[in-house]
Amino acid sequence: MFGKNQKNVHPTFQTNLTLGQRASDKVTTFFGSWVFIITLGIFLVIWITLNIVMWVENWDPYPFILLNLMLSCLAAVQAPIILMSQNRQAERDRINARYDYAVNRKAEREVTNMQKDLDEIKALVKGKKK
Repeated sequence: MFGKNQKNVHPTFQTNLTLGQRASDKVTTFFGSWVFIITLGIFLVIWITLNIVMWVENWDPYPFILLNLMLSCLAAVQAPIILMSQNRQAERDRINARYDYAVNRKAEREVTNMQKDLDEIKALVKGKKK
């Protein structure tokens, strides 16, 4: 199906991505990693510990309003970036599904034709044995 020099990649996946598309993929890859989750957890523990222990110079006292603001801003920026990357992945999945369907239909037609050929061969072999 593919030539010797062609890769088994749909042409849509070979298109050049915009800067925003590449950035959203990279950011999503990082935000969806254990490294980010562990780093954020350590940062939160340090922030809360420092604000509880430092009685004199605590910059963000107990309900941690500043910390909540930072986390809300992070979520507000992170969510659309992740959605952009997921939309691109969903489009790639739709293209793959259409391509797989076309390949499967072609394979089904070929198997049907081979079955007809085998039935003809069986009939010929049975006719010669009589």
